[in-house]
Amino acid sequence: MGYALWLFGFLGAHRFYYGRRISGTVYLCTLGLLGVGWILDLFLMPLLARDAAERYHEGPYRYDVAWLLLTYGGVFGLHRFYVGKIWSGLLYLCTAGLLGAGIVYDFWTMNEQVSVANREWKS
Repeated sequence: MGYALWLFGFLGAHRFYYGRRISGTVYLCTLGLLGVGWILDLFLMPLLARDAAERYHEGPYRYDVAWLLLTYGGVFGLHRFYVGKIWSGLLYLCTAGLLGAGIVYDFWTMNEQVSVANREWKS
């Protein structure tokens, strides 16, 4: 999944996916550090994946599905419907992801949202 998002890595999508919020934001603002960081990340991907696997809870909600829905259907709130946030999903659907600001917020917090949903499902 990380490699699929790496294709949009100049926007930081893979960095956000692996829980690297600050560097994801830097990549978003600098187009992947003008492409240099983006190419370097192709080789750093296994390290990023290992670190993320240690931080987040597994369960019925899959991170890769949530990230695909966020990346390609965020303005429709598909990722929010997926993790059971029906009301905010409807809000995103009616406001184009709160005019983009909500999507940026979700790039920052998607892993935590899925992790919490997985933890609540186990309880």
